[in-house]
Amino acid sequence: MSLGWQAGYTTGSCAAAAAKAAMTLICGGAVSSSIEIPLPDGSRLSLPLLYARPTASGAEAAIRKDGGDDPDVTTGLSVEVEVEILDCAQIEFRAGQGVGSITLPGLALPVGEPAINPGPRAMIAAAVREASPRGCRVTVSIPGGAEIASQTFNPRLGIAGGLSVLGTSGRVRPFSLPAMRQALACGLDVALANGTTAPVLVPGNIGGRAARRHLTLSARQVVETGNEWGFLLDHALGKGITALLALGHPGKLAKLWLDDWDTHSSRSHSPVAAVRELASHVAGQSLPAFPTVEGVLMSLSTEQCNAVSSELAERVRRAIELRVHSQFAIAVALINLEGNWLASAGDISPWR
Repeated sequence: MSLGWQAGYTTGSCAAAAAKAAMTLICGGAVSSSIEIPLPDGSRLSLPLLYARPTASGAEAAIRKDGGDDPDVTTGLSVEVEVEILDCAQIEFRAGQGVGSITLPGLALPVGEPAINPGPRAMIAAAVREASPRGCRVTVSIPGGAEIASQTFNPRLGIAGGLSVLGTSGRVRPFSLPAMRQALACGLDVALANGTTAPVLVPGNIGGRAARRHLTLSARQVVETGNEWGFLLDHALGKGITALLALGHPGKLAKLWLDDWDTHSSRSHSPVAAVRELASHVAGQSLPAFPTVEGVLMSLSTEQCNAVSSELAERVRRAIELRVHSQFAIAVALINLEGNWLASAGDISPWR
């Protein structure tokens, strides 16, 4: 049955196919216009080959990345692999142009290693072993990757110089929620591995800028949640956190009070009616209908807005506290769309 979308293949699959083509060429084998590789689930995948040619020290080959219908920033890039034979049985990995290196602890690879994840490394090794049992050095390059990496989580995760070579299944399925969650979890893990015990969770860039503007924070202390508040709060349990600050716009964080822990607009309820009811109660007056939470708050006097924001922050704080079973102290800060401070609840002294 058709699912209505076109699957693609990961950078890990591209690197594995290119590595196999290069090793096949080194060993005197024939290389066709496509290369078939094994995938972790036991299935096989055939990828079109851009080129395969000898080099002074071995051979190189390339595959063009195709993410299918997924809005993948790496789609269209060339994944190029050079293979050189070594006098040992091992396979070594090197980062070439456009592939990053690990600079901070907390990821699946140690500091200093090329950002070729364990899954793709296993895929590359399996593909190469289909061509030869010989040891080799595999250098993966993605020209243009350093520029594209600025659009990914890599700079925040401590991956410098380019992209990561990713992929757990070898295939790309449009909007991979598990992949998004993995990236968010890595962001928190890197923060904790670099000494953070009191992270600040923000939905995105507006919250991140506001946090750094109003608070005294270390470079790795701000962690983005996207819409995955429930997932990331659950991931934070048992990791030695002493305090946690949730900072964001009331239109987003009010959803946590309403028990919507995935705050995406298509998967959560609008908080406007609940916030309007709360504001009417706190302000002691009936308020007209507004299309947004921002509109509700802007209709109030400064004193009323402060009171409503403070009460809402406390309700959100209690909801998060219940979610994490009071395992660590919770504080909440609310900001408007300009990043200005509205109110807070809980002890925010760890971030002052």
